[in-house]
Amino acid sequence: MATQDKGIALVTGASSGIGAIYADRLAKRGYDLILVARSKARLATLSRRLRNETRRSVETVEADLTSSIDLRRIEDILRSDSRITTLVNNAGVGSAVPLLDADVDKMEDMIHLNVTALARLTYAAIPGFAARGGGILINVSSIAAIAPELLNGVYGGSKAFVLALGQSLVHEFADKGLRIQTVLPGATATEFWDIAGKPVHQLPGQIVMSADDMVDAALAGLDIGEAVTIPSLPSQAEWDRFDEARRTMSSKLSSCIPAPRYNVRQSGCVSA
Repeated sequence: MATQDKGIALVTGASSGIGAIYADRLAKRGYDLILVARSKARLATLSRRLRNETRRSVETVEADLTSSIDLRRIEDILRSDSRITTLVNNAGVGSAVPLLDADVDKMEDMIHLNVTALARLTYAAIPGFAARGGGILINVSSIAAIAPELLNGVYGGSKAFVLALGQSLVHEFADKGLRIQTVLPGATATEFWDIAGKPVHQLPGQIVMSADDMVDAALAGLDIGEAVTIPSLPSQAEWDRFDEARRTMSSKLSSCIPAPRYNVRQSGCVSA
């Protein structure tokens, strides 16, 4: 039985690890692919395998998303190709280095890739999705978004941005037919850890998920409509309680009266 055609999925950071597995799974779900990464050789190897195994069309684009020129090339593809129905913003880099030991230039590069590139690609894709009345956006964040103490603070901050952006987009585009998912992986067995400065073999085995299992869980979360998917979290109810507490508190975050615990002499509310 032929797999139903689902348009094109563009996957960043697609040459290895999580991105390569997303490419594999999406091709097997009936998507043609545009794979974006820096490694031309790895992209070529992956694309040959996927074409042979799935008979899907696979286009590769060698690009470094920290390069403004390369980033804008991918933006142009997302804006101009109406066949693209899914964007997986997976490209990113991490760090486990404490602030006092970190190279600030490398931290800036991390912000550019994890925040700026992801935001620009999101902005390039979403208007077309909204105009066509459908599309899927998958942004890969990290559990560091809600547990920034675990790793480098700039990394956690960059991934908190990804989470906040996704939550905002879910709210903004609730009636536009879009599916927006933010994925928060825990420790995952990829090359990420070598680049971050803490090889994966140094981590306790019981906290490290295989990349295959992580992506399969994330896609299962997409299928059941989760806006935020944490593959390791035992119960979705735990996230629901966390998010409900945030939403409840949000109605109390802005007031013309300082909280009583500060003992501030009140000047009164500003009149309109």
